[in-house]
Amino acid sequence: MTSHDATAGILQRPYLLATAGACALVFLAAFESMAVTTIMPLVSRDLDGAGLYALAFAGPLATGVIGMVAAGNWADRRGPAAPLYASVALFAAGLLIAGTALSMQMLVAGRLVQGLGGGAMTVALYVVIARVYPARLHAQVFAAFSAAWVIPSMIGPFAAGVVAELSSWHWVFLGVVGLVVPALAMILPAMRGVRSTPDAREAGSSEPGFPKAGAGEAKPGGADVPWAFGRMGWAALAALAVLGLNLSGQLPGVGWVIAAVALVIAMLAVRPLVPRGTLGAHRGLPSVILMRGVASAAFFGTEVYVPYLLTERYSFSPAFAGLALTGSAIAWAAASAVQGRMGSRLGNALAVKIGSALVLGSVVIVLVTTVLAWPAGVAIAGWLFAGAGMGLMYPRLSVMTLALSKPEDQGFNSSAMSISDSLGGALSLAVTGLVFSALTTTAGSFAGVFVLTSAIAVVGLVIAPRVAARRPSGAEHAVDAEAHRAAEADDVRA
Repeated sequence: MTSHDATAGILQRPYLLATAGACALVFLAAFESMAVTTIMPLVSRDLDGAGLYALAFAGPLATGVIGMVAAGNWADRRGPAAPLYASVALFAAGLLIAGTALSMQMLVAGRLVQGLGGGAMTVALYVVIARVYPARLHAQVFAAFSAAWVIPSMIGPFAAGVVAELSSWHWVFLGVVGLVVPALAMILPAMRGVRSTPDAREAGSSEPGFPKAGAGEAKPGGADVPWAFGRMGWAALAALAVLGLNLSGQLPGVGWVIAAVALVIAMLAVRPLVPRGTLGAHRGLPSVILMRGVASAAFFGTEVYVPYLLTERYSFSPAFAGLALTGSAIAWAAASAVQGRMGSRLGNALAVKIGSALVLGSVVIVLVTTVLAWPAGVAIAGWLFAGAGMGLMYPRLSVMTLALSKPEDQGFNSSAMSISDSLGGALSLAVTGLVFSALTTTAGSFAGVFVLTSAIAVVGLVIAPRVAARRPSGAEHAVDAEAHRAAEADDVRA
C-alpha cells in the first residue's frame, strides 16, 4: 500500500483488513500473556516443574528483548514485511512446542521461542503502522491496540481456566495457533506495496502517541542502515544473564554466586540499551525509563504468584484464581481511561507518584494476607489497587518518554522503555523464583516473594518524584498537556 486515502478511517477501505489483522495479532499475544499466568500453577503441578515456574515467565520476557532489537534493525534495513512474517512464525512455533510439551523443560523451551517471536512481532507491527497508515490515523490504531489488550485482560484468565478444567491446559497454547494464520493473512494485502524504507513524513514523524517502539531510528536508507550487531549482542547478553539467573537455583552450593554474577552482567548489558544515567536514576528521562522497569518488576513479580497462592493455599480452581487477574485488568483499564480524561489536570509526575503508591500498598496487602492467613478475598480486593496504579502510571510514562525525547531520539528511547519494561519483569521473576525455591515451606515461599516485590515497590516510590525533569517555567505544563492528546494511543497493557 503505497498511497494513503485522505478520508478513510482505520475500519474503512483500504485499511480495514490490516487493522483487523494487526489487532487480532495483538489480541492473541495479550491473551497468551494473561492466560498462561492462570494455568501455570496447573502446568507446573502436571509436569512437576516448580523449579522452573519463574523461568516460564521470565524467559519469554528476556528473549523478547532480543526480538525487539533484531526486528527493529531488520525493519529499518528491509521494511517490516520479512520481520513480521518471521516473528509470527516464531510465535506460532513457540505455541506448538509449549502446547505439546511433555516436560517442564520442553514447555520452557517453547516459551522462549514464543517470547522471541512475540517481542519481534510487536516491533514489526509498529513499523507496519508507520508504512501503511497516514499519520492522522496513528492515534486511532493505537487506541484499537489498547482495546485489543484490554479485552483479553478481562476474559483471558477466566477463559483459560475453563479450558484447562474442561479439556486440557495444552489447548490454551494449541488453540491459539490456528488463529494466528488467518490474523496474518488479513495483513498480507496491505504488505504487498509496503516500501522497504519510510518516506520523509514517516521518517520524521513525532506525532504524540506514535512511538517507533523498538524499531530504532527510522531513517531512509534501507540497506544503508547497518546491522546493529552491537545492540543485538548486548540484548542477547542481557537475555542470557536472565536465563542464567533463573537456572542458578538448580545448582546447590554455588547457585547464589552464579546468581549474583548473572545479575551484574544483566545490569552491565542493559546500559548501552537505555539512556545514559538510567541505572543511576538521574532526574528526568533516565528516571522515567527506570521507573517503567521498576514498576514492571514490582507488579508482574507479584502477579504471577497471585493465582499460584490462590490455588495452593486456598484451593481455588484455575478459573476462579484467574478472576483475581481479571479484576486487576479491569481496574487497570478504568484507571487508564480516567487519567486520559483528566489530561493535563493530572500532572504526569503526580500520576506516577500516586500509581507507585497504589502498587506498593497492594503488594503489601497481598503480603500481609499471606503471612496472617487472612481470607483470600482480601488479597483479591487488594490486587485491584495494583491494577489501578499501573493504569495511572503506564500511559503517563509513555507520554513522558516521547515528550522528553528529541525527534531523532524517539526510536531509541521508545525502544529503551520497552526493554526496561521487559527486563524489569524478567529480572524480578528470576529473583523471586530463586527466593521461592530456596524457602522450605509453602507459606514461607510466598511470603518471601512478596517481601521482595514489596521492597522493589518501595524503590519505585523513591524513584517516582525524579521522573519530573527540571524544565523552564511552563514546559512541564506542555508535557502534561501532551498526555491529553496521546492518552488514547497508549497501549494499556504493553
